[in-house]
Amino acid sequence: MGSKESIRKGTVWTRSPFYRYMCAIRRSPPMIYNRHLFLCVFVFACTGMPKGWDEGSCASITKLGSFTSEFGIDTDKDSGTISNIVSFVNLAAGVGAILSMFLNDRYGRIWCLRLYMVIYLTGCLASTFAYGNIGALYFGRLWAGLGIGAASVIGPTYIVEVAPKATRGLMTLWFNLWMLLSQMIGVFVVYGVKVHISPKKTIQYQIPFFVQVFVPCICIGLSFLVTESPRWLALCGRYEESADALCKIRKLPRQHPVLEAEFNEIRGQIEQDFDSYGRLSLKNQMVEIVTIPTNLRRLQLSFMAYFLAQWSGANGITNYLPTIFGLIGVEGDEKTIYSTGLYAFTKLMTTLIASLFFTDAVGRRKSLLIGVLIQMCCHYYLGGYLKYYLADPTGMPTGASRAAIGAIFIHAFGWSIGLYSLPYIFGSELYPSRVRALGGALSQGFHWLFYFAITKATPGLFNGMNVWGTFIFWGTWCAISWVYGFFMVPETSGRSLESMNSLFQYKWYELRRHAYPEPEDLAEYPYDVDYTTMQLNDTEAGSKLSENNHHVGEKGESESSADGLLQR
Repeated sequence: MGSKESIRKGTVWTRSPFYRYMCAIRRSPPMIYNRHLFLCVFVFACTGMPKGWDEGSCASITKLGSFTSEFGIDTDKDSGTISNIVSFVNLAAGVGAILSMFLNDRYGRIWCLRLYMVIYLTGCLASTFAYGNIGALYFGRLWAGLGIGAASVIGPTYIVEVAPKATRGLMTLWFNLWMLLSQMIGVFVVYGVKVHISPKKTIQYQIPFFVQVFVPCICIGLSFLVTESPRWLALCGRYEESADALCKIRKLPRQHPVLEAEFNEIRGQIEQDFDSYGRLSLKNQMVEIVTIPTNLRRLQLSFMAYFLAQWSGANGITNYLPTIFGLIGVEGDEKTIYSTGLYAFTKLMTTLIASLFFTDAVGRRKSLLIGVLIQMCCHYYLGGYLKYYLADPTGMPTGASRAAIGAIFIHAFGWSIGLYSLPYIFGSELYPSRVRALGGALSQGFHWLFYFAITKATPGLFNGMNVWGTFIFWGTWCAISWVYGFFMVPETSGRSLESMNSLFQYKWYELRRHAYPEPEDLAEYPYDVDYTTMQLNDTEAGSKLSENNHHVGEKGESESSADGLLQR
């Protein structure tokens, strides 16, 4: 009995997305999950750490006594200056992400990684040794921001290009995990210097800036041990090198049917694109991404994912968490910093849960719908609580105050499994190889520039909506996100990167009916396998591969698989 028939007639467990996810992993050749793959993903996931570390430490650094005295800043009178120091890095990151489109396809993933990490490293050093010169500090922040933004493009792009499709979401979220890990470390580094180093010493504020350089140094060193993206090599026409790189990353022999099928799919799409659109150039890519309807819909979907993520209020909470904790009753600077660190730890743990049990297992679409629903409920509770608490703090029950603190941490869980995870994955995996780097650069550039705007606008929202109204506003945007996700967001988990195009052939109002892939589309092997069969030997695999190639060739979806491109 075929896999599709088996699943339809199976138990609730065998019909579940998690069961299919586990089956896809168990069917995969065990060699593809190897130390070299993990090293490659780890190195490029480290590109998330600059953003996280800066987000976790910079705002707190500006409150250190040594920083304010060294730069002559009054925290009460110079709030605009402090806001610029904190937020200008996001503006520069948007510019850096957009500028990366000129480099990512020209010089490759590894060399671009090294370049962006060097830019970030030198920016951190400039901030460390500014010694009271506000102009030098601004330069360091802006220069570091260029590296942060560009690195946030190249990291997810590389990971989705090398990760097995069954675990592509999980491995892409390593980027987010490292981001949150460094955010938590950044918070506690500032907490440590505040407690243990005198504010009269300049080194108190220099340490949190300087320790950030260790991440890019480690990342650059390890980059000499990783393998270039096979998809980028194929995009450059270097097919032999691409096949060798794929062999090294998958740890499979070149004649293995699974490796052959994956390479044929990569080369087939690239050659088809070259035949249809001509040579690879940035000008051609720009024309393709805005004139080809399927590419334009991909761009729209990734833009909307970042847009809704910002309006969901999560980054507003993160950036102004000390203020929010103060509003709901957490008193004292040390308690506030500690609570902020605990919140970062909560986001780290919930994102780990999301990567293991939601993004690939439950799927992108369902995780998004669950996540924004949780966010919406938490926002509405916090809005209602603050409306009455700010009017009469002494009249609020203790249980309601504790529930408000708990709502912030529960909100982190909803954010982690939905609008935090989805945009970074969509920003890289939706696009075909030919325009992936460009699509990722435009998506991340929009994200950073919009992030900067939201960061600057949040204090105004608090003042204009009496704080509690801001949470109602954010909750309403979460409701809008749920409706958008229900009608417009397809399920991409388990699909190969080259098969995404079929998702965007439908009209937007048809997408919901075709959002989920058929069971056979989720298989790790490119042929139909009974879900009760967990492993095939190479002989059976080769037989099934030949049958599938003939079948797929008739449908006109992947003629390259039948052509044996690997032997050309």
